[in-house]
Amino acid sequence: MFHSLLSCVQPLTVRMSLVLRWLSALTLILLVGCGCAAPAEDPEDELLDLDLDTDQDLDFSLYDTFDYDDLDQEIDAPAPEVTVEEAQSHEETPQISTASASISSSLFGPDTGLGMPTCLLCVCLGGTVYCDDSDLEEIPPLPKDTTHFYARFNKIQHIKNTTFMNLNELQSIDLTGNDISEIDEAAFGPLPLLQQLVLADNDVKTLPELPKSMRLIDLRNNKLKTSAMHKNGFQDMSDLEYLYLSDNDLDYIPTPLPLSLRVLHLQNNNIQSLHEDTFCNSHDLTFIRPKLEDIRLDGNP
Repeated sequence: MFHSLLSCVQPLTVRMSLVLRWLSALTLILLVGCGCAAPAEDPEDELLDLDLDTDQDLDFSLYDTFDYDDLDQEIDAPAPEVTVEEAQSHEETPQISTASASISSSLFGPDTGLGMPTCLLCVCLGGTVYCDDSDLEEIPPLPKDTTHFYARFNKIQHIKNTTFMNLNELQSIDLTGNDISEIDEAAFGPLPLLQQLVLADNDVKTLPELPKSMRLIDLRNNKLKTSAMHKNGFQDMSDLEYLYLSDNDLDYIPTPLPLSLRVLHLQNNNIQSLHEDTFCNSHDLTFIRPKLEDIRLDGNP
């Protein structure tokens, strides 16, 4: 009977042993999967275990002491060698870049060739350029937006065809008190808006063709001759109001004169006779000049 009981228990014991083994393996797998392995030793713990001997003397013999008296000693350093090319490059005058030149030109007007642009050589206020008493021997290039130009009491002698090129807004020119003796034929041709031309107190001998937009022409005290003026030169100037030709060498009145004329000064010339149609119309006895207010012919023969 006992033998039969052992035969029944033995298989059960074997089964229990197998179950325990499986449970142990499963527990180990779970521990590894959850990161629950035994913690490693902290490296800081090793540092805490170091036995530092604070009573040990530190040896400074390895370091040199610094003597501050050495600061007073001069250091003889060799001067850097400079090549001939480098010396020449430093001696050269720096060149103004094209961008700087263009900026200067836009701000102060075009270059005059006299070391400075027009608006530094003269005074520019809006569209008006003043070059009075500047010892100019020629008219400088003007900004394109110039409307009024004054260059009185200088030493200008010649007005060229190119002097007033591309100045489509120029309305007034005053060159009183210069030495102008020569004016090119097309000098004032490119000025569609020109209204006032003052050339008083010069040496003008011939008068070139003027724009039809003229309102005032002042040529007092020159050497102008009638033969040196364009025939019918004033006829088409429908807005001309003031014509000053006194103190010249005219021998007759330049006709025909526009009906818009208000003031005509011809004193101190060489005029000896008048044409019948100078101020009247021989074909119309009722013809009058309602706008003509002032005529001066004194000082003629």
